[in-house]
Amino acid sequence: MSTNSSRVGQLLLQASACISWKQDVEGAVYHLANCLLLLGFMGGSGVYGCFYFFGFLSAGYLCCVLWGWFSACGLDIVLWSFLLAVVCLLQLAHLVYRLREDTLAEEFDLLYKTLCLPLQVPLQTYKEIVHCCEEQVLTLATEQTYAVEGETPINRLSLLLSGRVRVSQDGQFLHYIFPYQFMDSPEWESLQPSEEGVFQVTLTAETSCSYISWPRKSLHLLLTKERYISCLFSALLGYDISEKLYTLNDKLFAKFGLRFDIRLPSLYHVLGPTAADPGPESEKGDEEVCEPAASPLQATPTSLQQTPPSSPPPAATNFPAPPSWARLSRPDSGILGEDSTSLVLEDFEEVSGSESFMDYRSDGEYMR
Repeated sequence: MSTNSSRVGQLLLQASACISWKQDVEGAVYHLANCLLLLGFMGGSGVYGCFYFFGFLSAGYLCCVLWGWFSACGLDIVLWSFLLAVVCLLQLAHLVYRLREDTLAEEFDLLYKTLCLPLQVPLQTYKEIVHCCEEQVLTLATEQTYAVEGETPINRLSLLLSGRVRVSQDGQFLHYIFPYQFMDSPEWESLQPSEEGVFQVTLTAETSCSYISWPRKSLHLLLTKERYISCLFSALLGYDISEKLYTLNDKLFAKFGLRFDIRLPSLYHVLGPTAADPGPESEKGDEEVCEPAASPLQATPTSLQQTPPSSPPPAATNFPAPPSWARLSRPDSGILGEDSTSLVLEDFEEVSGSESFMDYRSDGEYMR
């Protein structure tokens, strides 16, 4: 180590020193080149920092080429400066290409900022999701149906980008779908990849809508391949379905003044036409029910003359029961337990007048 340092020292000492310094300074191009290089080396990090860095370096080395060609008259200066300038320009071209490649359409860029960026989803992962839907934005005209109850097969998963979609079943309105909500998340979760089915609701566009759609098979392949994307979709779909359930829950609360437990099966029957508005027919039926109950009271004196005093009057067993909502307390959805489920179901049946409310499937069919 000491021998190497001594040799370097000898070379420096034996090197011929400058006999005389130039009295004239270099031209303006030389100083401009050094100023540009100084500014370039002060650049920061990131994409725009790289643009700043390589942009100033390219300009500085081009000035060095001009200085070496016109002032210094040195071929080596020209060649090295030219080579460095070309490398910086190529790096700038590569950055521009990467930026153009990373650029998304306006709809997909807004979707990323709204839905995926708050979850810190990497942009490259988001591109894989967008590539699965072929980067196509589909549209629906006003009153155009996206799915028809009992007819449209479940072969895709769609996300609404703009507009508003109305969801109905048997002609009965259920809820709306707003932008950045899935249009068919319950149908997607209700089937296994190997199963097939049809929509149980009708989806109609109330305004001009735009949406993106993933084919069922392609998306299942992507979810099987990428576990991170599978977890992401599970979280998004679960949140979307819970929002739809709470929308139905609030609808029931607003109609009856009672907050129902969203875990109860087949709550749609409570929303049926028989429970929506009693109307004049139901009022008339109530009057008919009350009249037979009152008639035995009028005939009581006659019946008392014909029957012994010890026997109870027959009208005592025919009094109409008080309305169910008069004896039903207002339960909270958080404290509704398994013991009170049967009582609540019976009260719901009396309120709605629908015997089919009790005929729900044992597997708990999901209702929107």
